[in-house]
Amino acid sequence: MNKKITRRAMLKAAGAVTAFEIMKPSTALGTQANSKVKAGVVGLGGRGALIARHVKKNNGFEITAVADYFDDRVKEIGKELGVPEKSSFSGLSGYKKLIESGVEAIYLETPPCFFPEHARVAVDAGCHVYVAKPVACDVPGTMSMKASGEKATKNKQVFLIDFQTRTDPVIAEGVEKVQAGMIGKIGMIDSIYADGGFRDPPKGKTIEGRLQHLIWTNDIELGGGMLVNSGVHMVDLGLWMNGDKLPLSAMGVANVVKANPNGDTAYIYSLTYEFESGVVMNHRGDHLKNRVGYATCFANCQQGYFESGYGGMNRIIGNKTGWRGADVGGIYISGIERNIATFHKSICEEKYDNPTLIPSINSNLATILGREAGRRKTKLTMDEVIKENRRLDVDLTGLKS
Repeated sequence: MNKKITRRAMLKAAGAVTAFEIMKPSTALGTQANSKVKAGVVGLGGRGALIARHVKKNNGFEITAVADYFDDRVKEIGKELGVPEKSSFSGLSGYKKLIESGVEAIYLETPPCFFPEHARVAVDAGCHVYVAKPVACDVPGTMSMKASGEKATKNKQVFLIDFQTRTDPVIAEGVEKVQAGMIGKIGMIDSIYADGGFRDPPKGKTIEGRLQHLIWTNDIELGGGMLVNSGVHMVDLGLWMNGDKLPLSAMGVANVVKANPNGDTAYIYSLTYEFESGVVMNHRGDHLKNRVGYATCFANCQQGYFESGYGGMNRIIGNKTGWRGADVGGIYISGIERNIATFHKSICEEKYDNPTLIPSINSNLATILGREAGRRKTKLTMDEVIKENRRLDVDLTGLKS
């Protein structure tokens, strides 16, 4: 259990618009690897600002516009990035103005409740899309993101979802070895994600105060709740180990435990997923300020196990064989850098297969299924949750447009 992690620590340490057309990136850029792509960043909070700084460091992009709900944040980060005030947009509709400014690629880093609409508009406008995870908070939003990604592929646009674990060559090698049967068939997967959670102050008259400082992670309709927002990292890794198959069902319990919560998420999860092959995946989530912090995933196979996770040692221990692997510390930053580089390369080399789409949709659905099973303290099937198609509405009353 050496995968020590808190998202707050990582951030601290890391320091409907279709009535216009823009030139398709494939036309504008050709296949020159050194082509500058005009990029816009929507959402300039801790992670959004971090992403923007790494985009600026990448010689393949030129940040020409930024947007955030909060005007002071736009001015501060826009100035830091060298973006003129006329191209720095605030309010709920700032993302539309950013797209209208003529960007060729867009980075979406807002609370995930906004991703489905932002991605849909961006794809319709001809933009390449780079989006954080989770991709949505509910089933309708997840399916909307799937449709946008598939449309991007059809229209020859890049659509990349930013999971860091899947970019790491060490983790990828370990997953490949397990899937090739190095230590026999998988019987059970154990995934654990524990962090300290985030601030959860009392709610105001509007949700404005919940849209910053990761406070939105406490609200299911804004951020999906702790399992969908944070636990998705290790659930995604577990699904990857198991060939990216959707679970048939989930059962378990979720509890709040936290004293005086203002959001509606649970902070403790104990879930069991069942797959058609008979593989079982157990997920445990702990999002309390209790000094517990790690993110790890084990594939327990017939003749050994694969230990992996978000940082720390990755290795295979077997009865007759093994794999030394390596420590993947620093994956938070290295994963961002690799994904931004891959995004640019895919644009310039016209690679529109968008391989991150379906795995990310699957892990999003799996965490929504787990959240609902835990909240209801019952067993639910994936078919039942998809058929329910329950929409989480966000109350935007009183917010500036």
